[in-house]
Amino acid sequence: MNEIRNNPIRTRSEMIHAAVQLIDPLVKCLSPGKARLLIGEGSAHYSEDVAGMEGFSRVLWALVPMLAGKCPEAEPYWALWKEGIIHGTDPRHEEYWGDIGPFDQRMVEMAVMGMALCLIPNRFYHELTPEQQDNLVAWLNQINLHDMPKNNWRFFRVLVNTGFMHIGRPVNEERLEEDLSLAESHYVADGWYFDKATQRDYYTLWAFHYYGLVYARVMGDRVPERAARFIERAKLIAPRFACWFDGEGRALPYGRSLTYRFAQSSFWSAMALAGEKPDEMSWGEIKHALLSNIRSWMKLPIFDRDGVLTVGYGYPNLCISEGYNAPGSPYWAMKVFAVLALGEDHPFWASKETEHRAPDRFLDEQVRLLITRDADNRMVTAYTAGNHAYEHMHEDEKYEKFAYSTQFTFSVVKEAGTLQKGAYDSMLAVKESGRGLWHARSGCESFALSEDRVVCRWSPLENVLIDTQIIPVDGNWHVRRHVVRSDRRLQAAEGAFAVKRDWPGARPCDRIRTIIAADDQYASARGAYGTSAIYAIKGYVRGETIQPECNTNLMHTRTVLPMLHAAIDPGVHELVCAVYCASGDELPESIPQSVLDWTE
Repeated sequence: MNEIRNNPIRTRSEMIHAAVQLIDPLVKCLSPGKARLLIGEGSAHYSEDVAGMEGFSRVLWALVPMLAGKCPEAEPYWALWKEGIIHGTDPRHEEYWGDIGPFDQRMVEMAVMGMALCLIPNRFYHELTPEQQDNLVAWLNQINLHDMPKNNWRFFRVLVNTGFMHIGRPVNEERLEEDLSLAESHYVADGWYFDKATQRDYYTLWAFHYYGLVYARVMGDRVPERAARFIERAKLIAPRFACWFDGEGRALPYGRSLTYRFAQSSFWSAMALAGEKPDEMSWGEIKHALLSNIRSWMKLPIFDRDGVLTVGYGYPNLCISEGYNAPGSPYWAMKVFAVLALGEDHPFWASKETEHRAPDRFLDEQVRLLITRDADNRMVTAYTAGNHAYEHMHEDEKYEKFAYSTQFTFSVVKEAGTLQKGAYDSMLAVKESGRGLWHARSGCESFALSEDRVVCRWSPLENVLIDTQIIPVDGNWHVRRHVVRSDRRLQAAEGAFAVKRDWPGARPCDRIRTIIAADDQYASARGAYGTSAIYAIKGYVRGETIQPECNTNLMHTRTVLPMLHAAIDPGVHELVCAVYCASGDELPESIPQSVLDWTE
């Protein structure tokens, strides 16, 4: 995919070309009846035919706004996808998408079709024959007949019923009001919604806000008060969410569904679609937030050799995926193309890109993140406690690390028997001496965040209680203090950030040396992909730089991880360390006094 990597993606025409570059490799993956994408192997918890329908529908997140924006480049693809819609909704056709049931994945994929009925009814509905129109409506209306989760899914039904309203078809008013009321009940404050009881992550942005802004765009003249609420909440969260991005456009790798990749910036696209922005940000800054994030992704090896998006994050990697990630799932990222519904004269496209400089430190209590950035705005680091998740693969690693970084991402556990397989970056892992598995933070008994620290109490093992303080000192340093109360004799290992490891004999472009070092006081790794170091202040016995199992890190296939080791006898034991991280390759000559002051 060298072609898309060379696309500057700075203008509307280049954004259209990027959409074409993403869609075109999928044409050969269409089933004979055009109703499914047959991308490859790999399974989700739903059936293969549903997975094929999912991949097919997610391309519409780009095609629908392209048609709304009268992009002629969309026409040859729309001819194929329209044929697939006709066949997929026809009960007599062999590629019929099927009758759905409660909590069905196909409900998710109906959302974009509801949006299409609102934005392009002439193309998506009126181009069909009367029988085809009836089939489409009948298939979509199944969403009104079954139960669905009490989370962001309710917006899928909102969009379908809103779509029916725009084409003059019967609307299930009871369902519509029920779902909008449930969405209201998930609102917390400061623009934040929760998806489940404790989850606050990208789903607030690419789900609750995205759909709310689409709703505001198409329903503002009919229900202005509700539309205004959705817009006002988006304005509240926008400057807060801007803190998640560094100057290069990279967003925090945090939470679940990270295989959706550049969906991270889809909120900015939906905000432009709704025609609203916060006072704190210009259209040029919103444009930069969206386009720079997309550009940062296009530099990475996230495609297969045919140009199809893979499951993974910085490279193809099933280890980090969830059970609902099928081969076509990554195309949720196509939601970034909502801005193509806007013409060249819209302020979004007419404005010059401008980098938004978020505060050097920002506490967002609603999402439980204390966010810092370095002086050059090249790296964002977030510290968290209290965001435990349920039901998802690697939930501890995705929500419970002490720190998350746009520079280093994070690693996931393959197997908890060794430190190499556990890859415990930005974690304190403990195990009973001489045997057993390693355990890291998995839920907090209590927690508190302030502008200068994150405090939590957690218990990795029975009769082991740990009080932790994480204290950011500036954009490159933070201090960790742990008071461990244990009835057991423990081994402990504390990880900094994992850094890309060199590999002799690799491709010439990968022959970049990573320098590692360790003694009884520290461990470090530095190179072209950044510097990570951890320094013992109290309680540790030695440093070591380990080589975690391959494919544990989200961004790099092979990494090295600086760690400190400690031996903990029964009783009360204190551990204090200082962690340094930077986007460059230089180690500090010594720990600054400003950092040492926080270790006492």
